[in-house]
Amino acid sequence: MNHIVLFEPEIPQNTGNIMRTCVATNTHLHLIKPLGFILDDNHLKRCGVNYIDKLKYDVYDNFDDFMKKNSNGEYYYFTRYGKKPHTSFDYSNKESKDLYFIFGKESTGIPKEILKNHLDHCMRIPMSDNVRALNLSNSCAIVIYEVLRQQDFNDLLRYEPFKGEDYLEK
Repeated sequence: MNHIVLFEPEIPQNTGNIMRTCVATNTHLHLIKPLGFILDDNHLKRCGVNYIDKLKYDVYDNFDDFMKKNSNGEYYYFTRYGKKPHTSFDYSNKESKDLYFIFGKESTGIPKEILKNHLDHCMRIPMSDNVRALNLSNSCAIVIYEVLRQQDFNDLLRYEPFKGEDYLEK
């Protein structure tokens, strides 16, 4: 299974967008406190998360709590200081282990104390030198769709389910 992990997310709209992406891609979301927002129905609905009932997610008190409860899997860390592009890893063997893609908080990222122990799995989404980093929600979408591309999109629909597979031909 694929997992997106948000380390201390600060902006509720980003988290709302990531929640939508997780629902669309059957990805499990993990939120590590402290959160920069209140995680309740009213606040989530304001962020456009009206599909929360379909979201698989867990909340943790801190990074150690997350690691204790998710000890099996392969972990990938996203940082602007990473030296490998996200496309340099093989994610295609989806049956062998859970894959965790860890993203840091919007203002400061993942702490160096965590990253320095995992340098071989620190990644960066390639970009020009005109920006420091991409938006968190965009980064999560870029990464999870690369993972799914390598996994042949698992069981995701390849056609629009509401108007039908032949909508354009009609």
